Amino acid sequence: MLDDQPDQLHVAPWGRDSWPGTLDRPFATLPAAQRAVRARTASLRSDLVVNLRAGTYVLDTPFTLDPAAGDSGENGHRVVYQAHGYGTPLQETAVVSGGRVITGWRPGEVDGAWQAEVGSLETRQLYVNGRRAPRASLSPGIPGSVTKTETGYVTDSTVPQRWQDPTSIEFVFPWVYPWSEARCRVAGITGDARSTTITLVQPAFDRARELYTATWVGDRTASAEGGRDTRWDGLARPSAAENCVSFLTEPGTFVLDRRTPGRHVLNYLPLPGEDPAEAEVVAPVLEKLVLGRGTEENPLHDVTLRGLTFSHAGWTEPDGPHGFLHFFATTYYGGGELQKVELAEGKAHLTIPAAPRFLPAHVEFTAAVRVALHDNRFALLGAGAIGFAGGRDNAVVGNHIEDVSGSAVTVASGTGTRIRHNLIHRIGREYHGSPAIWVMDAHEVTVAHNEIHDVPYSGIVVTGGSRAARVRITENLVHRTMTVLADGGGIYLNGRQGTSYTDGTLVRGNVVRDTVTPYNFGLYTDYGAAWVTVQGNVVHRGDTPIVLRVTPPLENVTFRDNFWDDHPAGADTPPSGVTLAGNTVLPKDGFEEALAADPAGAAILASAGRGAPPVGPPPGRAG
Repeated sequence: MLDDQPDQLHVAPWGRDSWPGTLDRPFATLPAAQRAVRARTASLRSDLVVNLRAGTYVLDTPFTLDPAAGDSGENGHRVVYQAHGYGTPLQETAVVSGGRVITGWRPGEVDGAWQAEVGSLETRQLYVNGRRAPRASLSPGIPGSVTKTETGYVTDSTVPQRWQDPTSIEFVFPWVYPWSEARCRVAGITGDARSTTITLVQPAFDRARELYTATWVGDRTASAEGGRDTRWDGLARPSAAENCVSFLTEPGTFVLDRRTPGRHVLNYLPLPGEDPAEAEVVAPVLEKLVLGRGTEENPLHDVTLRGLTFSHAGWTEPDGPHGFLHFFATTYYGGGELQKVELAEGKAHLTIPAAPRFLPAHVEFTAAVRVALHDNRFALLGAGAIGFAGGRDNAVVGNHIEDVSGSAVTVASGTGTRIRHNLIHRIGREYHGSPAIWVMDAHEVTVAHNEIHDVPYSGIVVTGGSRAARVRITENLVHRTMTVLADGGGIYLNGRQGTSYTDGTLVRGNVVRDTVTPYNFGLYTDYGAAWVTVQGNVVHRGDTPIVLRVTPPLENVTFRDNFWDDHPAGADTPPSGVTLAGNTVLPKDGFEEALAADPAGAAILASAGRGAPPVGPPPGRAG
């Protein structure tokens, strides 16, 4: 084998793990291929490429990449896992799945529905012929006149007393804060001929009542409340209830019935013409598909995953007694200290978790160096898709991420991460507060030439911090964001982003469209954002293009040479921490034509979006 010519291994569903992993005698499973990789990495003289032939590779346990076991590339070369024929017209479709095919369907209790016994399986998702089947739901969540109590709710309706398997029901609370949505299970339902008492699980409901408290005082509510103090109560009444056989009326929806421990039953109401006995029905089993576990002393490094599809993973923690108490972006409250944050000089306060938890990603890396995800597809997933914590010089390039319950890409701390040329849409399917891309307290991160659309919350979120510096958000196309929640934007930044304009965050050359729901902003600098340059962007069809007065106030934020279709409120007298210069307001009607007629505007429009993603690094070079 000549140096710099990749060494090749092969895996195929029809192979055998006892074979040598050659093209004509491939391994059958990824663990067998990984054992062969580990035997070779210490002496690599070229890239080592593992080719996955067409088919589905069902994992029994997460595919764990551990540098101590020999999973890293060595001697300046990479370990590459790729679809066979990657980068050619003959590229094959290889799916890495954490799911289980559900069989044994028979007619169910509900007219037209089918059911299958699934043992002790817990799942919040079901995928039928490659389509996400929503859980059966009821809206509003509780019928009748509803009163919140210390343990749940009382209603004058007796209908909930007839709900089947009440302890499997989950209540949904959107706008519990405007940017948040909570979920909490029912513990029990009792009642008589006049009223029904619904008790929610603990400690989730007590924690929710402690967390979701906010107060506004005086002139902020004067018009509606005559200047009285007002407390926001997002828990006043659930907007929806999910997962009950009694709600199974909409074709294409499902319910997991847990009435008999160890003998759970999936109920599915087919779409017209659909036969569950002949359909491919998959439920997620694993939480992690790929888990890269490095340390600062021994990071996972020089590994590339490309051309693969990652599907059918789930996350069931919200089903438990802690519920899902979302706070912001991919964080949620799982217990511990709460802090009261005063806003607007004592005129408002919020309650926030001191140590929030993070919604997991199904392909997740800790302390990784030069790990690259190129041209993969992430779909049909029950939490987040991709997550990096710490590490440096990692890349997420040219991927297609859709139909995931949480965020597409999260980067927590770390240095030098590149997120480029990805198509991200229909994310946050279940956890609506999830942004498409979230960068938190990170250094030298580039988010460029991505297309993001159809997102329930913000498209791109950058949260500052003590390590935040040199984040570049450039030439992205972001449209149809904030479709469910409020107080966010196409691109949203908060907190201190550096120590000067030189090492602060740059937002340049982006096109943000259709952020149209109330109390949302195209380009949103919020909550003490500092050292931010917003330059040469286009904002069109937004509720408001930017906001200038927030709490805590903006410091050293510049808006320069942008194009938008409305005058920002307060632009004539901006606050002391804000600079406005050279921005252009074009008419709402005919905005596209006016923008195209302006050379600078036309250049921004032409450059934003995915374009052609760059080709991955050649053999022998880390990517």
